[in-house]
Amino acid sequence: MSLPNTLVEARRILSEGGTSEDLVRASLDRAQASTLGAFNTLDREGALERARTLDLAQARGEAKGPLWGIPVAVKDNLCTKGMRTTCGSRILQDFIPPYTATVVQRLEDAGAIVIGKTSQDEFAMGSTSGTNAFGVVRNPVDPERVPGGSSGGSAVAVASGIVPVSLGSDTGGSIRQPASFCGVVGLKPTYGRVSRYGLVAYASSLDQIGLFANSVEDAALLLDLISGHDVHDNTSATTPVPDHLASLGEGVQGLRIGIPAEYWGEGLDAGVRASLEEGVAKLRAAGATIVPVQLPSTRHAISAYYVIAMAEASSNLSRFDGVRYTGRDKDARTLLDMYSRTRTSLFGEEVRRRILIGTFVLSAGYYDAYYAKAQRVRELIRREFQEAFAQCDLLATPTAPTTAWKIGEKMDDPLAMYLSDIDTIAVNLAGLPGLVVPVAPVEGLPVGLQLIGPAFREDLLLRAGKALESAG
Repeated sequence: MSLPNTLVEARRILSEGGTSEDLVRASLDRAQASTLGAFNTLDREGALERARTLDLAQARGEAKGPLWGIPVAVKDNLCTKGMRTTCGSRILQDFIPPYTATVVQRLEDAGAIVIGKTSQDEFAMGSTSGTNAFGVVRNPVDPERVPGGSSGGSAVAVASGIVPVSLGSDTGGSIRQPASFCGVVGLKPTYGRVSRYGLVAYASSLDQIGLFANSVEDAALLLDLISGHDVHDNTSATTPVPDHLASLGEGVQGLRIGIPAEYWGEGLDAGVRASLEEGVAKLRAAGATIVPVQLPSTRHAISAYYVIAMAEASSNLSRFDGVRYTGRDKDARTLLDMYSRTRTSLFGEEVRRRILIGTFVLSAGYYDAYYAKAQRVRELIRREFQEAFAQCDLLATPTAPTTAWKIGEKMDDPLAMYLSDIDTIAVNLAGLPGLVVPVAPVEGLPVGLQLIGPAFREDLLLRAGKALESAG
């Protein structure tokens, strides 16, 4: 059967007599036939069994939930009871969680069927999905190019039509950059808007679960479903969740959209700039006012981010030691030898690099020089965003300075890889929401405009995103 690109299309197919089993089977078949490497794990048997159960309920008139019978995919760092969760790492290649992440449970409560776990950079550390231990992930527009990372598999699953929506996580741009590279909508909510319970932590003060979709309307619907306080996560906010879907039609008339000069300067590809400027012009034509703003501490964001993220990673990943639920080096002779050999052999090079750097910046004699200073810079960045939002309602920036690069092009140059996150990481440092909406491609490759909003104003982002999408 023909696979739907959006939730609206999927719901129409099911309402017109199509079955969930047929929809899920077609989704699984496309995933298995794909050579893009979007999935680390497919749960064919479990997904089809759930589809049959939901079809029977539908026949009895018991269907409920806006995602009833619709296949979805989730990133491989979200726990799924009974389904392998690897984080793209050999150290967790056999780990099956005993519980399900809150966001996944909320999707299933709405009737969704999780068909599998999507490929990612190992422990979400990377910008290409190239550090995934289980195979290369390819861009669906040009398979010789990266899909972005770390949530590359989730972006590919949506962009290639395997599922209409998927979940990812974003620590420094890991949803927004793949969305831009693959030509789909990507949303990183405000820190605390969505529960992180069941997300395998990389950097706890930066990680946020978000989503991919083929339309802003689908993004709004999915956000409504996964948002809200969770008693299992003490960092989840009690802030009321508005009806994001209902606000989409309000448009951008009267909204002030700020253009921070620091994001539009040196290093931005000329073709990408032209495409993004065209997108901004469409927002102006739709009724928005464009105003210049400044975020001077942006130049320090990369340095501060990588100190903080690696410090938190070194702490979070200490639990993966070969003792409890991870793999273990079989040749170790002593406990200390087992720790060392397990973490050396089963963690990838990038993960080991970040653990070592994080341990260094937290060590005695270096804590104040690096980690404490990075936290002070983080506060400066947060304050500057607040000052900017006193002058405007939203910000518009590039998502990445270039289009997707060739696979392997930056793997030997970690600093070049880190710099590719220049446009996205400050949003995580400040805990703000960011939305990426596709604009005109450059030489056939996708480009996404990033919209940044004040905390818990995803409604404004989605309104602007819908206006941009509608402008064509």
